[in-house]
Amino acid sequence: MSTWPMRTLRGLLCAVAAWVPSAAGAAALDISKLSSNLDLASLGDADLAARSINILHIGNVELTSGRVVASDPLVGPDRPALVRAVPPGDYPVTLYQAFGRIAAASMRFAEGKPVRWELALIPGQDINSLKNDEFFGYPVDAGLGCYMDAETYALIQQREKQVQAEKASSDVNYYDDVLASELSANSDNYVMHRPVSGKRGNVAIFWSGWGDGFYPVFWGLDASGRPLVLFTDFGVTENADGRHEPGGQ
Repeated sequence: MSTWPMRTLRGLLCAVAAWVPSAAGAAALDISKLSSNLDLASLGDADLAARSINILHIGNVELTSGRVVASDPLVGPDRPALVRAVPPGDYPVTLYQAFGRIAAASMRFAEGKPVRWELALIPGQDINSLKNDEFFGYPVDAGLGCYMDAETYALIQQREKQVQAEKASSDVNYYDDVLASELSANSDNYVMHRPVSGKRGNVAIFWSGWGDGFYPVFWGLDASGRPLVLFTDFGVTENADGRHEPGGQ
């Protein structure tokens, strides 16, 4: 893939990992230290509105294999899928907007409030390797995040080849040549992008809060360990509340 235009830098998401012993005696990550915004994924629209959180229901992502990719879609569309998978299907994506920015994004797999949360990992990542001020997430270098199926990357490559043929040039910028007009229709906040018309496999693309940075992704699980929701926190709010901007920004 070609390089992509970057949006204005606005700092790095800061989070602190704390370790507490689990019931089994093994180390466990205290997710509440990584994000205070996980309730966004469980609150109803009325409760969110009362907290000055604007809700954007942007449509369903088509997970053809159930292997989920959460990444910067422009510089990391080939990022490995998360270790935990879900049944193939079409799943709704919700964006949470505060202070004029996309504060968080969720993809819902089943109804219910998670009873526990875990940090989403890709192959090769080990929770036990983290130190107290570290967490796993994905880097953003183009001001955007996404959810898509791992199989959809092949469709992005196919679309890029189509654009190359149309332009009779290998110099293709996927953002300028494909995405820019689609994003502009939604004030550059989001788009449900279908790389190849008529083929299943689309990409939920959304503005990543303050822009470039490093952002954690979480699985919300029920009592049996079944995934209910996938949640990305862009560090725009604290305590799932959009009435008071963190740090007085």
